[in-house]
Amino acid sequence: MRSNTKVWIEGTIIAALSVMLSFLPTDVGTTFTLSLGQIPLTVYALRRGVRPAMLAGLIWGFLHFPLGQVIYLSIPQVLIEYILAYPFAGFAGFFAAKLQRALQEKNHGKTRRAIISACIAGTFARYFWHFVAGYIFWGQYAMWGLSPVIYSLVINGVSALLTALAATVILLVFEKIFPNVFIPAD
Repeated sequence: MRSNTKVWIEGTIIAALSVMLSFLPTDVGTTFTLSLGQIPLTVYALRRGVRPAMLAGLIWGFLHFPLGQVIYLSIPQVLIEYILAYPFAGFAGFFAAKLQRALQEKNHGKTRRAIISACIAGTFARYFWHFVAGYIFWGQYAMWGLSPVIYSLVINGVSALLTALAATVILLVFEKIFPNVFIPAD
C-alpha cells in the first residue's frame, strides 16, 4: 500500500508541475501554443504506466479550475477540453514497459524509439480531444475563412506538433543525461 501512495503522490506533484509550466509564455504567434506541461506528464507516464499517468492528467486538467485558466464557452466544451483531454496525455504510458526493457538492455535505439513513440502518442491523444472541441465549439470563430474542421485541425495540429517536438527533444536529452528519471525507484 505504501508503494501505491508514493505513486499517487508523485502523480499529484507531476500534475502540479505540469500546470505550473503552463504559466510560462509559450504562444507561437496569436493562435498556436506549446504545452510544456506535457513534458513532466510524459516522463511520469514512462515511469509509472498508463493508469497512474491518466489520473495525473485528470488532476492536471482539474487544476486549471482553481487557477482560473479555464476558457469557458459551454459545459460540454469545458468537460471535453479539461476533464477528458488531459487524462489522454497519459497514453504515453503505453510505452513504459518497452522503455523499461530497452533501458535494462542498454539498447539506446529502442530507448529513443520508445520515448519518441510515447511523446507522439500522449500528445496526439490529448490534442485529438482539443480538435473535437475546436471543431464543435470553436469552429464558429474560424479565421482565414476556413471551415471549422480545417480550422481546428490547423490550430490543434500545429500546437500538437510543437508540443510533441518539444517533449521529444527534452526527453531525449533526459535519456542521455538523466536516464534514471525513467526508472521508478521503488
